[in-house]
Amino acid sequence: MASPVRVRFAPSPTGYLHVGNARTALFNYLFARKHGGAFVLRIEDTDQDRNVEEALGGILDGLRWLGLGWDEGPEVGGPFGPYFQSERLARYAKATAHLLAAGKAYRCFCDPEDLKRKREEALARGEPPKYDRTCLRLPREESSARAERGEPFALRFFMPEGETSWEDEVRGRVTFQNSTLDDLVILRADQHPTYNFAAVVDDAAMEITHVLRGDDHISNTPRQIQLYAALGAPPPRFGHLPMILGPDGARLSKRHGAVSVTAFRDDGILPAAMVNFLALLGWAFDGEREMFTLDELVEVFTLDRVSKNPAIFNYEKLDWMNGEYFRALPLSTRADMVASNLKQSGALPESAIADRAFLERAVAAVGDRMKRPRQFPEYAAYLYVDRVEPEPQPWAELVANPHAAARLKKLATVLSEVEPFEHDPIERAVRGLASSEGVKAGEVIMPARIALTGKKVSPGIFDVILLLGREKTVKRLRDAADRLAAQFPAPAA
Repeated sequence: MASPVRVRFAPSPTGYLHVGNARTALFNYLFARKHGGAFVLRIEDTDQDRNVEEALGGILDGLRWLGLGWDEGPEVGGPFGPYFQSERLARYAKATAHLLAAGKAYRCFCDPEDLKRKREEALARGEPPKYDRTCLRLPREESSARAERGEPFALRFFMPEGETSWEDEVRGRVTFQNSTLDDLVILRADQHPTYNFAAVVDDAAMEITHVLRGDDHISNTPRQIQLYAALGAPPPRFGHLPMILGPDGARLSKRHGAVSVTAFRDDGILPAAMVNFLALLGWAFDGEREMFTLDELVEVFTLDRVSKNPAIFNYEKLDWMNGEYFRALPLSTRADMVASNLKQSGALPESAIADRAFLERAVAAVGDRMKRPRQFPEYAAYLYVDRVEPEPQPWAELVANPHAAARLKKLATVLSEVEPFEHDPIERAVRGLASSEGVKAGEVIMPARIALTGKKVSPGIFDVILLLGREKTVKRLRDAADRLAAQFPAPAA
């Protein structure tokens, strides 16, 4: 590439860091790092009515959590600052004055209510709403005089005739007929610039070479290209990333579940998993490989592998991927995360955290079943209670099994005598009982699992027995056998 790559991520501090925006930030980051360029963070905060004070911190924290450090922007500065649009108003005023003097923009004194009515009437006629250029026909002297008298006005850009085309980095050749484009407002009546205008002024001033953003911005691009031309600035390359949809094919929103980076973070998703998952939303390496570190993504990322088709946000796949990353962590790290979650949630007694050695054994036993730290109680709560209350369906299956009570009692006897009380001797004892009963091991293991954990799904039964210890295991087996015997008398010999 002829000039150094400079890309920007330009969020508005109006809310949380949406995963769609995070994906946009990630693709910009990867492209910049791939080409040895600069990743610029710019805050588009000119819409003062919509800005949320705490939103900026959430955006910065989210980017840092994902590992997407910026080269220029808030907190780090840079040669093209300031990086808050609210601090760049003088630049926009200078640019609007230039367009106004050149006859490429004009004042619009139209009442907002009249404009709203005209839009509604156009829609009712089945026509696209478009400004009728009422104020374009005002003599320049009259326009200037009304402005000097203090009459409020917006500033509109005069859209030239013809068509606007560009070679999109993702979608290929894109063309718009200018007749379909409005004379967009570039300066509101409060003298703050609109998004399209401020973005163009800043991208030109900051020497941005590539604008990579969601394809919901594609209709803004011809307007911005015309603004570049009017300002005498070369446009950057544009690339429009595919929309992210929910599992039902509708645009991803809160009704589908978590959609903010911080919500996923707080729910136990790891940053490496989130980055890996986001990278696959609209991009693929070879259609097969799915696991990538951030550094590996930098090496292999190219825009020609970005899809034109919408990406589906698959929550189950994210959960699976997080499990892969979670299980790859050292046991001590996983135990730390579980302990932190338990301390925050209070889902288990404080003793679950106090005995660190036992916690690590329990986390290891849960193994590949746990994909997030918050799932630990789901698979291990039975370890921290004196008496387990089986779930209704598994217990009903035991009640319906005429041999369950007798086998549980026999297993209790066998385990009370096994020596040493270790994994392999325990396994031999359980399988030996099944063999003596003339049944498969599962006919002994499943009733034991339900009696010991209250569930049909748990860590390996031999790990469960070891974690519970001999005394608690034998007691639970005998208690369950007694309860079953009371509900279902033993069969006659």
